[in-house]
Amino acid sequence: MVVIKTARELSKMKDACRISAEALRVAGEAVKPGVTTYEIDTIVRKYIEKQGAVPSFLGYGGFPASACISVNNVVIHGIPSKKHVLKEGDIVSVDVGAYYEGFHGDNAYTFPCGKISANAQALLDATRESLYEGINKALAGNRIGDIGSAVQQYVEARSYSVVRDFVGHGVGAKLHEDPSVPNYGTPGRGVRLIPGMTIAIEPMVNEGTFEVSVLDDEWTTVTKDGKLSAHFEHTIAITPDGPKIMTLCD
Repeated sequence: MVVIKTARELSKMKDACRISAEALRVAGEAVKPGVTTYEIDTIVRKYIEKQGAVPSFLGYGGFPASACISVNNVVIHGIPSKKHVLKEGDIVSVDVGAYYEGFHGDNAYTFPCGKISANAQALLDATRESLYEGINKALAGNRIGDIGSAVQQYVEARSYSVVRDFVGHGVGAKLHEDPSVPNYGTPGRGVRLIPGMTIAIEPMVNEGTFEVSVLDDEWTTVTKDGKLSAHFEHTIAITPDGPKIMTLCD
């Protein structure tokens, strides 16, 4: 069931989204050669808790950390580790959420670690832009398929692929709500977008095949061909005046 938020609920949710966005920003500032993914996760957790919020991911379904930190060919759900030291040229996807006063925010960004290759930068640029292509279609009266189609067309026109096994989602009092928001689809198909809906649009884009595998830890998801993957995400609200990005820093 799709949950429509009132103006008051949207105002409260805005605070959770702001904290999520700020936590993502401080995570990005920590992405440097020689830093462990565990250290970045610790920074994220301390920041969120300092704001009086709770990391949305910590303990969610048994996930053992506050942020998903996915490096290079890891698509999503990378588990932070003291043993994983970032190196020059890595691309580092950080996915983080915060729960505050009854609502969640959820966002992700893929950061370059030092100087990265031209191919890696092109993947990051295309994935980030595909997110905004999707957001631009998140208009009241449109359908979920309009969002997914916009992402898919932008990505595939640049010879990349969108992940099919994982999708965006509604977000609010629960971290994952209806509807599902795939990064592929057919215009004019799917759930109709209504003011008061809040959804997380999150393209996961692979350099090669869209196929992925989940490792034995039951979380870490990698590209089947070992090629790079990037991930960008915003929580947005559907409004009569167009999509409103909620996961923005002050």
